[in-house]
Amino acid sequence: MNTVPFPQLQAFLTVARLRSFSSAARELSVSRSAVSQAVRQLEEQLRVVLLTRTTRSVALTDAGRRLVEEASPGLGQVLAALTTVSAQPGEAVGRLRVSTPQMAVPFVITPVLPVFGERHPRVEVEVVVEDRFVDIVAEGYDAGVRLTEAIERDMVQVRLTDPFRFVVVGAPDYLERHGTPQKPEDLLRHKCITYRSQTSGALYAWELERGRRNWRVPVRGGVISNNGQVMLSLAESGAGLAYAFEPEVREQLRTGRLKVVLEAYAPTVPGFFLYFPSRARRSGPLRLFVEAARELAAKAR
Repeated sequence: MNTVPFPQLQAFLTVARLRSFSSAARELSVSRSAVSQAVRQLEEQLRVVLLTRTTRSVALTDAGRRLVEEASPGLGQVLAALTTVSAQPGEAVGRLRVSTPQMAVPFVITPVLPVFGERHPRVEVEVVVEDRFVDIVAEGYDAGVRLTEAIERDMVQVRLTDPFRFVVVGAPDYLERHGTPQKPEDLLRHKCITYRSQTSGALYAWELERGRRNWRVPVRGGVISNNGQVMLSLAESGAGLAYAFEPEVREQLRTGRLKVVLEAYAPTVPGFFLYFPSRARRSGPLRLFVEAARELAAKAR
C-alpha cells in the first residue's frame, strides 16, 4: 500500500468507537452511505474484513481490532496536530522569531508584543536579544531589529522609531572631580566605560560629529562591558563617562543623575528598523507583526 487512506481510516475508527455507522456519519458530518463506502474502500485496499455488520449491530473482526489498537493513538496525534496548526477564517496561526539588540527592547519590542499577542493569540513570538550582528536568514530568524546602518541593503526595512541621538553622559560627581570635556579629543584623557562588540570582539570607538566632520574616538577607562545597562549603572555611580542611546537615559537626564557632555557633537541616527528578506512578505504572522509595529510607531510620533 503506497498511500495512507486517511479519510477512510478516520471513518473506520469512528465507526469502531461508536459501534454505529449512523452515529459515525453524524459525528463526521457526512452521509451514512459515505461512511459505509469509506469503510468498504479501506477493507478493499487492505484486503481484509474489518467490521461485521448486521441490521442491528456492528462488531470488530480480529483484523479490525488490531487496526484500532495500532492506529488510534497515531491518528489522535495527527488530528491534534492538525487542530494545532489549522486556523479559523481570519485567524493567524504560526511562529515568529525575531532578533533584537538589548537597547531596542523597551522602545520596540515591549510596546508591540502585548498588542500583537492580544490580537493574534495563536502566533507564538520568540524574541532573541543579542547585540551582535545577525544573519537572520542563515540563523533561522523571520525578522530582525537594528539601526539602519547595520542592515544589509537587500533587506526590506520598516521604520519603528523616529531618529534619535547618541550622547556622552556622566554623573555630576564624576564631572566635578574630573572636569567636563569640551571637544572630542578631551575624551582620551577621561575614564570612559567602554563597550566590546559581540560581533568583532573589538572595543567600540565612540562616534561623534559636528557639521560635516566626524570623529571616532578610541576611548579607554579601565572598565569594559558588553551590556548597556551595566555601563549606565557604572556611569551613574561616577565610575566614568558612558556613550548612550539618548532615549535610554531620558529618565536619568530628567532627574539629574546623569548629564550630557559634548552635546554639540552628538550624532543623530535614523532610528530602529524592522528588517526581513523580501520573500518573507508571504508570511502571515510577519505581515501582521509589521502592521502592528507600524501602527504603534505612528501613534508614538
